[in-house]
Amino acid sequence: MSDPAKVRRHAERVRELVASVVRSQIKDPRLGMITITDARITADLRDATVFYTVLGDSVAQADTAAALESAKGMLRSTVGKALGLRHSPTLAFVLDDVQDQVKHIDDLLAAARNADAEVQRLAAQAKYAGEAQPYRVDDEDDETDEADEVSDVKETPRGGETR
Repeated sequence: MSDPAKVRRHAERVRELVASVVRSQIKDPRLGMITITDARITADLRDATVFYTVLGDSVAQADTAAALESAKGMLRSTVGKALGLRHSPTLAFVLDDVQDQVKHIDDLLAAARNADAEVQRLAAQAKYAGEAQPYRVDDEDDETDEADEVSDVKETPRGGETR
């Protein structure tokens, strides 16, 4: 087993190599607007998975997948020579669905914002069912109660004797 830092370093190098080769050396007309987003490599450095996104519809995605499959051998030899490993890693290309997930999350957040705005609108229009504060006591009664409490308290000096 390899060191995790070494595996990460090789995976990043695979991503960079595949991206540069796709951009500069592959002249397949089926290859659409492609972005290599990530690469992962197994701990034994024999298998690499390359994630990519394609700008366009499902037809463009299918064409790009076919172009990558046809160029897989050339990409594998280029990656193997550049990495300098004993065995060139096999390459698997996977369409990265991050953009679809981002769109789905954005839609969910927009729906939540709309629901919050609706709750705010309803709360602003809300009224009390009865009086504003049904348990409120008149102010006049409060003043007489306080006066009664003050007169009930007897003054006792510090010595404990009552006057």
